[in-house]
Amino acid sequence: MDADKTLARFLELAAIPGLSGDEQAVAEYLVRVFKEAGVPDSQIQFDAAETRTNLKGNCGNLIVTLPGNGKGAESRSGQESGSGPRTMLSAHMDTVPICVGSQPVVDGDQVRSSAATGLGADDRSGCAAILTAALERLKLGDEKFPPAVIGFFVQEEIGLHGARNLDVSLVGNVDRAFNFDGGAPEKVTIGAVGGERITIKVFGTPAHAGVAPQQGASAIVMASKAIADLDQRGWLGKIEKDGRSGTANVGVIQGGDATNVVTPLVTLRAEARSHDAEMRTRIVAEIRQAFQAAAESVSTESGVCGKIEFQTQVDYEAFRLGEDHPSIQAANDAISKVGRTPYCDVANGGLDANWLYRHGVEAVTLGCGQRNIHTIDERLEIADYLDACRIATWLITEGAESAG
Repeated sequence: MDADKTLARFLELAAIPGLSGDEQAVAEYLVRVFKEAGVPDSQIQFDAAETRTNLKGNCGNLIVTLPGNGKGAESRSGQESGSGPRTMLSAHMDTVPICVGSQPVVDGDQVRSSAATGLGADDRSGCAAILTAALERLKLGDEKFPPAVIGFFVQEEIGLHGARNLDVSLVGNVDRAFNFDGGAPEKVTIGAVGGERITIKVFGTPAHAGVAPQQGASAIVMASKAIADLDQRGWLGKIEKDGRSGTANVGVIQGGDATNVVTPLVTLRAEARSHDAEMRTRIVAEIRQAFQAAAESVSTESGVCGKIEFQTQVDYEAFRLGEDHPSIQAANDAISKVGRTPYCDVANGGLDANWLYRHGVEAVTLGCGQRNIHTIDERLEIADYLDACRIATWLITEGAESAG
């Protein structure tokens, strides 16, 4: 692996703007490189996920298949004897808004943006790592190795919508899967939290705040009472109840137009997370109950109470792989091959792997050396990134061959 070319590949990718829903330029870069390396059009496909997501983007998930030689042992997914274990590598193409305009430059043993932006290493380093792995495999001779499939996903940063809407028929059966995203390359993330998004509308009664405030019922008062109650009873922030744990947060409050009007409507957006689906459901129920009670406790002088509308959406379910899973074993081997000591962990944030798991693709997530993501101080540790490239390469070359 040529370290200079490998680093240059990341620098080129990080300089391409690609917000969630606007990943087309990133995908075009990847497609061009694959075609220049000799991958035929028939092995490069888009799944039209952008037509199924809430945000109508300009690009779907990019799926690249590497057929290999098809030799080896029977696959875990039940493919016919002789087809060999099939490996998947994946990363997401989009970045958060703060990374638009990134001007990546090498600064000692790190890469940063010379502009007042985030770098975009989350997750262009993942894209670059698995692109590098594919190119290294093609140089060695694709026909020497068992089959592989590569996924570049859209709209990860706004709720994993690309992975959620993946056309799994283009991926096929997968025996081992590796999602390259944030963190240190020696960390093997074997599970992740489940998350539920909540929208609450609190309805009061308007009145002139100076002339007849008693004729109104303030939606702001209702919302404030609910939030205070949840906080006092330990149902916001870090939550520990009856041996179970989770988190909850009210992150957005919108309402009111004038100081002389008793506010009739407040809209709030909140979330609940837990590795335990029953606990997450309980957190959501507590939030609903608190807002319902608060609305009923505030009324006009004529006795008209407030009311609420409460909507929830599960963004992703929690998952955890068994410690004997072949993806974990292969990841540990690959990390050891580059001289690092692997360790397993679970994530408290959602990953594309959450939805891959729901699709039947059981993936671990590996890091690429990103630091301080989603900030203007974001950095990429070059040594970590290069090792991530080596790990990805081993997984679809020597590691895939030995597994067969």
